[in-house]
Amino acid sequence: MNYDQLKKEIIAYSKTIGIDKIGFTTASTFDELKNRLLRQQELGYQSGFEEPDIEKRVNPALLMNQPRSIISIALAYPAKMGERVVSKKGERRGLFCRASWGLDYHVILRERLQKLEDFIKEKMPDANCKAMVDTGELVDRAVAERAGIGWSGKNCSIITPEFGSYVYLGEMITNLPFAPDKPMEDRCGDCNKCIEACPTGALVRGGQINAQRCIAFLTQTKEFIPDEFREKIGNRLYGCDSCQTACPENKGKNYHFHEEMKADPEVVKPLLKPLLYLSNRSFKENFGRLSGSWRGKKPIQRNAIIALAHFKDETAVKDLVSVLKEDARPVMRGTAAWALGKIGGDKAEQELLEAMAKETDSAVLLEIEKGLRIMINNKKTKADP
Repeated sequence: MNYDQLKKEIIAYSKTIGIDKIGFTTASTFDELKNRLLRQQELGYQSGFEEPDIEKRVNPALLMNQPRSIISIALAYPAKMGERVVSKKGERRGLFCRASWGLDYHVILRERLQKLEDFIKEKMPDANCKAMVDTGELVDRAVAERAGIGWSGKNCSIITPEFGSYVYLGEMITNLPFAPDKPMEDRCGDCNKCIEACPTGALVRGGQINAQRCIAFLTQTKEFIPDEFREKIGNRLYGCDSCQTACPENKGKNYHFHEEMKADPEVVKPLLKPLLYLSNRSFKENFGRLSGSWRGKKPIQRNAIIALAHFKDETAVKDLVSVLKEDARPVMRGTAAWALGKIGGDKAEQELLEAMAKETDSAVLLEIEKGLRIMINNKKTKADP
């Protein structure tokens, strides 16, 4: 079999099925990556969402029998909405990050990879393929970097010359010996704009991230957000784009190649107050197709409460009081108590005092105390000349 010819045919076919960039690399172990992952683990910088077995993350031979190569694919996603909705007083809105606009990218990339696999097996019936997107064992960025899709930026994203870092990544391990493509040279140079733009200092240095401080990670957790990060989250409901929007390589990059990635502004930039009342069913109906829905409604609702505090939305006091009094989840009640303290006002103070007399959960009581303390401090600040 002429594998060079087959590679050319795969590349040509990939363009017909909506794959924007494709690269090939060997199935050898990712030795340098292993050292970085071990260091991340030692420092406690992991998110906890990763494959726990580092060996599986760096050795394709543990995932498939006799792998010979890996095919990496990239699909460009939009950086701007076609239509805009505006957040305004009394009707404040939250925001999903760009990578969660449109249909869940896992679904999109798996469909493309399946078509690619079918094409390969049509040409080579004995071919063995194993595809994965994000939740697989391999590190998508490491595969894409070695396959020449782009270079690994200081923001820990793959940056392509064509589409910037606004790309979804996926890969396929095969037992076919395709010639590897050449990795791309790092073009970040002395630029540190992404590191400087990170709201929480999660980018420790170029190419290293402390996931425990990353807003994209924090917005996906289900417990209380640590105090030091709450005001940094702003109105983000899921994910964070700060390190991407600051990147000069992303300037002017905005591609709408794929209809299923089109953003519905009312969904990806939704009104905040209605989010507090979503049932499980309505959440799935409205947000279930987004990748940002994977952790369920709880993180989104908690983040909506933090966003209302960020805006100091006085019109939301009634809604937050309802959460404080009626929500069965301590994280919601406690976050609402903190938000009421940030917004302030006599009504909020009265409700917090009443809640303190009735609340039995120690974590929620602590948040009520925080809310009241914030109010006291704000009153002192206003009273000082």
